[in-house]
Amino acid sequence: MFPFLVDCSIANFEDRNSLSFSVCFKRMRKIIHVDMDCFFAAVEVRDHPHLRGKPVAVGGSAKGRGVLSTANYEARKYGVRSALPTATALRLCPDLILMPHRFHVYKEESQKVREVFEEYTSIIQPLSLDEAFLDVTDCDQCQGSATLIAQEIRKKIFERTKLTASAGIAPNKFLAKIASDWRKPNGQFTIKPEEIDTFMIDLPVTKIFGVGKVTAAKLHGKGIKTCGDLQKYSPKELYDWMGKFGKQLYELSRGIDTREVKTSRTRKSFSVENTYGTDLPDLEACFEKLIPLMDELQTRLEKKEITSNDYKGIQIKIKFHDFQTTTVSEAGLELTLENAKRLIEKGYSREMKPVRLLGVGVQLIDKDPPEDPYQLSLL
Repeated sequence: MFPFLVDCSIANFEDRNSLSFSVCFKRMRKIIHVDMDCFFAAVEVRDHPHLRGKPVAVGGSAKGRGVLSTANYEARKYGVRSALPTATALRLCPDLILMPHRFHVYKEESQKVREVFEEYTSIIQPLSLDEAFLDVTDCDQCQGSATLIAQEIRKKIFERTKLTASAGIAPNKFLAKIASDWRKPNGQFTIKPEEIDTFMIDLPVTKIFGVGKVTAAKLHGKGIKTCGDLQKYSPKELYDWMGKFGKQLYELSRGIDTREVKTSRTRKSFSVENTYGTDLPDLEACFEKLIPLMDELQTRLEKKEITSNDYKGIQIKIKFHDFQTTTVSEAGLELTLENAKRLIEKGYSREMKPVRLLGVGVQLIDKDPPEDPYQLSLL
């Protein structure tokens, strides 16, 4: 169940001209990314054995215009996936078994997984209830082998929860996250430092975080399908073409990522939103729904003791009936109904369609020093 994989360590170093290899050498870390397999759905199947082998998803009701949080692999064969509207999922898979959320159970299981992590390292960065980065660079267990540590962690998770996890092991967070997806479900994959150059050549550019449909289409339009294709461009060419993101593309296409595993994350925003059972037909209807949203936001901010000194502006989110989403934000604005209305009007004018979801929030002031993980000073 847990095959042995070569350890993510460096031995018998040779001189390399490769930038990616030199970065790994200078900033060598052992990072594990653990990702639970179809977490919510797996918990439901475990607790309801009659669901085993059947397509299962967890999410909101189709009648309430709900969306899916996750789906198991039997459901994914039909194109069912997370964030898909429940009604669409049921059309794709009429036999889909929809289970309601049980967040208290998921949190309990997530805590058990966290306790396993803490047996190996205190440097843990949770990304959600079902995935986290671990820095095991200084861990002495399993002879210091990151691969064996990941193998042991996955084994303990299964023993204590009867749930499976996949893991990726690499010298940095970017590669570890990619590796964790390589042998899903219930598998793990190691990218050794000396293998990075070869590994990156054929990796699709769509695997780079930040490369969505729009950016991918832009890259594909230039014949750039893989990271190897991207490596043919200089930092200046990519910066001139893609701005600051070009700088990230240059480094990530070479497997370079100097970000540390952070044990705490500063919240960037605070917001509330609501999906409506019936589309809001026009701007006036949006204004009417904005009032209770603003009241709810103010109440939550007060409970969290967040004042006007803690935020730098407000933001609005609008999802139209066809699932097109737009956001509008502006710094320096006070959280008033009139300011929120002005931003909603601006966002609504972009599509002028019925609205299914409205959200309003504040952008919090970042009190931590800025992190620039993509410095090109090494060049």
